Amino acid sequence: MAFYTYIMACRSNTAIYIGVTGNLPQRVMQHRSGAGSTHTAKYRITKLVWFEAHEDLSEAIARERKLKRWRRAWKNALIAETNPNWSDLSMEASFT
Repeated sequence: MAFYTYIMACRSNTAIYIGVTGNLPQRVMQHRSGAGSTHTAKYRITKLVWFEAHEDLSEAIARERKLKRWRRAWKNALIAETNPNWSDLSMEASFT
């Protein structure tokens, strides 16, 4: 089973959320419905802009903790590396 570290953003890309899950499509839907977290509901964070797969949960959690300590500019650069337009990756055909 794969585990994912992911970053979601609001429409204007000013607010982001970093999380970990074992079922990325389901977790994205939870965020979109407002059930994901208080932070994502408050700032309307509904767009998946970056994710990374890991073999085990401890790796995914370690990566999440590391990313949460990064400066915002570093997080922006990480996202822009693979998703320069900050498009919603959950809308890609290859996502599921």
